[in-house]
Amino acid sequence: MILSYHPIIDADANRLCAGRLPDVEDQAAIQRATAVIVPQGCGPELYRMARTHCRHVFPNLDVRFDHPGKCGQVGLFRHLGIAHPPTELFDSVVAFHGRETPLPLPAVIKLDWGGEGRTVFKVDDLDGLNHVLAHLEACERTGQQGFLVQPCLPHHRRCLRVTVIGTRQSAYWRIQPDPDRFGTSISSGARIDLRADPHLQAAGLAVVRPFCRRTGLQLAGFDFIFDERTLAAGRVEPLMLEINYYFGRSGLGGSEAFYKILTAEVDHWLAGLGLQRK
Repeated sequence: MILSYHPIIDADANRLCAGRLPDVEDQAAIQRATAVIVPQGCGPELYRMARTHCRHVFPNLDVRFDHPGKCGQVGLFRHLGIAHPPTELFDSVVAFHGRETPLPLPAVIKLDWGGEGRTVFKVDDLDGLNHVLAHLEACERTGQQGFLVQPCLPHHRRCLRVTVIGTRQSAYWRIQPDPDRFGTSISSGARIDLRADPHLQAAGLAVVRPFCRRTGLQLAGFDFIFDERTLAAGRVEPLMLEINYYFGRSGLGGSEAFYKILTAEVDHWLAGLGLQRK
């Protein structure tokens, strides 16, 4: 039996776990299944249950739950030897104030959570730093802790997105046309470019392929930047910024195109197990 928790993908049995925790009926259904399909927004409880009680689960998201948050991802990059910007991790603002030397500016501060650039801040001066730290202290009072600090590397105001959907991997740029705006998310006004610098796109893909082979990851959007100074010296070194498990679909042609790719990849994965959806 093929069991699907994805609202778009029909299978022999279909269940939804949105807005609730999995229960004993979910566990029983998973134990009866030969393969389980979980949604992109799968919570840790459902994912752990599926991985514990069924041998075949799509997509593999082990690293998402084994290395949670942006700080957890940096630990993963370090463990795997993935090139990324120099990074300092802090559990709290108090820990940050305990650093021995002043923070070199400009810098980028990223909260451990959040997406679309909403929790990423560029700090140009001391006033800006104090403003961000006050915001972090307010977040800590609500129970949200942890952040990282990186130097603000020159990168032509663009970021390379590499998407992974099953075995399909593709790359495109998100470019910020406004020199006065920080960030390359679509929500911040960035535009998509599918064709620029194909050799750099290929370099990003060349990092992601072995990463996915080593970790088993099957659904994510990877973000890279290229330091202008390194490129000027004739070296191509993609620096991995983060892994997005909820990623935009504009660069893939929209939601309809995304679901078409996803469905095809689910069917390809099932075929490899000798299974087929009805």
